[in-house]
Amino acid sequence: MSYPREELITYRMNRAKEVMEEAELMAGVKHWHTCINRLYYACFYAVNALLIKHELASSKHSGVRAIFVREFVATGKINKDYGRLYQQLFKYRQQSDYEDFFSIEEDIVTQWLSDVKGFVALIEQLISQQREES
Repeated sequence: MSYPREELITYRMNRAKEVMEEAELMAGVKHWHTCINRLYYACFYAVNALLIKHELASSKHSGVRAIFVREFVATGKINKDYGRLYQQLFKYRQQSDYEDFFSIEEDIVTQWLSDVKGFVALIEQLISQQREES
């Protein structure tokens, strides 16, 4: 089923914000594995919204990351620090979800909480600016 592009962009950004709230709830009860998962997906949904805005897409997580880096990070439209954050979260989400005995320090995840809020807000701002320019 196909959805109107702007509707899909709005939906993906809303999902990014929703899972960001879930990450904050999980951090509040020190569920770090689930928090990492939700932080990654907040970025993933926001990046998907940005790709859709630019009529870009991939059906795989690796493809979404590659397009994002090529089109937005490498071109300087998105700060390289956010590109690294997104890559890091993918790696740690994989480890957290699938590796036995995975652990991570609380202060790293709490820093990511702040960083991901900024990342999602930046993408939302870019999408809004592009809507105004259209």
